[in-house]
Amino acid sequence: MSQYFEIHPDNPQQRLIARAVDVLREGGVVVYPTDSCYALGCLLDNKRGVERIYRLRQLDKGHHMSMMCADLSAIAVYAKVDNRNYRLLKSLTPGPYTFILKSTNEVPRRFLHPKRKTIGVRVPENNIAQSLLAELGEPMMSTTLLMPGDEFPLNEGYEISRIVKAEVDLVMDGGACGLEETSVISLEGDDVEILREGKGDTSLLH
Repeated sequence: MSQYFEIHPDNPQQRLIARAVDVLREGGVVVYPTDSCYALGCLLDNKRGVERIYRLRQLDKGHHMSMMCADLSAIAVYAKVDNRNYRLLKSLTPGPYTFILKSTNEVPRRFLHPKRKTIGVRVPENNIAQSLLAELGEPMMSTTLLMPGDEFPLNEGYEISRIVKAEVDLVMDGGACGLEETSVISLEGDDVEILREGKGDTSLLH
């Protein structure tokens, strides 16, 4: 049965964070707030959880989920970061950005772009998401909670629970967090390429 709880957006209750981590470690799929929109998340090795997320959002196999990381050191385990990219990542994280980088061998093959061998990574500036990642001690696979046919992501925790409770194991209601998805920035080539203008300011990258 799906769980639902309200959690403080600025000072997340540790017992609730611990409960969410238990759900993730037991193979669950959770809904949680980020610095852009509400997101769906599960552990990297949770193949069934990933399949459930794809089914819920009706995503095709060409869609690649992002890796939600606590900090730059976590990114460096799964993505190849040179000095130039490190400086850029340091200046823009934490924040509402998704970075496309060449992956390391630590990333499960099913999460990689089949030709480019890249992975999307991001570090959220959200207390609930950061507390969740800190308690978990590892990244999560994640994607925006945008339902099939909708123009904007779901943004009210109780409404989210009503709509998706049969498809997820936990909804963490941290209040409204936003409707605009992240900016997506490719760092896989020699030049910085903005693939999607989103919530994060990219004016300095043009």
